[in-house]
Amino acid sequence: QVQLVESGGGLVQAGGSLRLACVASTRAFSRYAMGWFRQAPGKEREFVAAISWSVGSTNYADSQNGRFTISRDNAKNTVYLQMNSLKPEDTAVYYCAATAGSVAGLKYRVEYWGKGTLVTVSS
Repeated sequence: QVQLVESGGGLVQAGGSLRLACVASTRAFSRYAMGWFRQAPGKEREFVAAISWSVGSTNYADSQNGRFTISRDNAKNTVYLQMNSLKPEDTAVYYCAATAGSVAGLKYRVEYWGKGTLVTVSS
């Protein structure tokens, strides 16, 4: 069982930045690909970014256009999502996700979810 706890959400003006963090409680951290999804009001949950723990390979949604960066700190069992140049359409609940598989696979199969952290971008 893996528990994921997100933090770092909040209210920010358009053009601003936020950094989300997700701490995973597992001794087998290196076995999991980690990532972020988001769900805007009235919309389906969508993939944002993913990262492997062993070699640091990453995968991003095409819509991010280089504004978001995923990274990790293995010593802290933590994955981060740096979000820059935020837009009102980035407003959503951001969920941390984990899967015992590939970075590419996390986009389609998630084994564990966090409870989410709300990001609100004002215009």
